[in-house]
Amino acid sequence: MTALRTYLLRLLWGPKRRNVNLPAVPVEVREQDSTLFRYNRKVMQFFNRFISVFLLALALTLTLGVLSVQAQGIPQIDLSVGGEEGDLSLALQALIIVTILSFGPAFVTMMTSFTRIIVVFFFLRMGLGTQQSPPNQVLIGLALFMTIFIMMPTFNLINEQAIQPYINDEMTQMEALTAAATPLKEFMVRQTREKDLIFFMDMAGINTIGTVEDLPLFVVVPSYIMSELRIAFQIGFMIYLPFMVIDLVIASILLAMGIMFLPPVLVSLPFKILVFVLTDGWYLLVQSMVRSFN
Repeated sequence: MTALRTYLLRLLWGPKRRNVNLPAVPVEVREQDSTLFRYNRKVMQFFNRFISVFLLALALTLTLGVLSVQAQGIPQIDLSVGGEEGDLSLALQALIIVTILSFGPAFVTMMTSFTRIIVVFFFLRMGLGTQQSPPNQVLIGLALFMTIFIMMPTFNLINEQAIQPYINDEMTQMEALTAAATPLKEFMVRQTREKDLIFFMDMAGINTIGTVEDLPLFVVVPSYIMSELRIAFQIGFMIYLPFMVIDLVIASILLAMGIMFLPPVLVSLPFKILVFVLTDGWYLLVQSMVRSFN
């Protein structure tokens, strides 16, 4: 029986390990390890107690908050239309303002001249090959202020036809919103290609219109964006083409000289910047961009 038990234990736990004589650990090291272990244990105990107290305080705070809300009752929100006829309640006004603020970037990029300008600027930077110079903040800031300059006549019309009459109580809120959309529609339609506008009108089931005011924004805005992207890519191609010619010339010269391990883009970068500066490229580009809007 003893032999059988020994055989089974060897099968389960493997062969008997040999005794290895390890070097003795000094007494100072053992005392230091035991002191460190006791210190770590005390730190863990303090940490566990702190977590327990914090969770208990958090649970009490949440319980008191729920009880106070139940005692006071949930405030009701009034969405009824009140005041003068055609005016909205304060809750709906606040909701509309928050919605407008959240869609502010979309309004700036999709219903103004910002799209064309920023796309052309990025094409210019790719053509120069300057990587992150000028940085995105500079290009976006310049495009934003150029957009304000180009859109200022339209903003003045909105102020005269919608904002000031509403402030003077000459029209309701809905009438002011409708009047404010008309100058934007006129600006976008002037920049929109007829083919794009007719396409979205056909998709929306609109056959004929009397004036620009009859066009809905969901037809004008996408057609305007398509036209803006088409024009921006055309301008970007015209900007990119001379820089590509410079790259090809520099690459051919390096290949003829047998310099194959030097990147042509690295050599052509100073020449492209020199040509752009000597031709007063920023002035010509900004001037052509501003005059491209009717």
